[in-house]
Amino acid sequence: MKRKLYYIAGLLLITCSFTSCDILGDGCQTCQTVSYENGNPIAWGQEAEYCDQELLAIKAISPTTYNGVTTQWECY
Repeated sequence: MKRKLYYIAGLLLITCSFTSCDILGDGCQTCQTVSYENGNPIAWGQEAEYCDQELLAIKAISPTTYNGVTTQWECY
């Protein structure tokens, strides 16, 4: 009986070690720049997937406004 429990526990440990955030998709989002004029979107940048530290850096960028057009990063 103990042998079966050790086998099951070992199998569970191996299964858990193969599961990572990258496989599950946690910690990653698709982001792009969006430009707004008078609150209406007028231009969209290329979509790209960002993970971990890159994602945090993208989210930390504040919107910029030039000649009434505000550009900001949007992630989903």
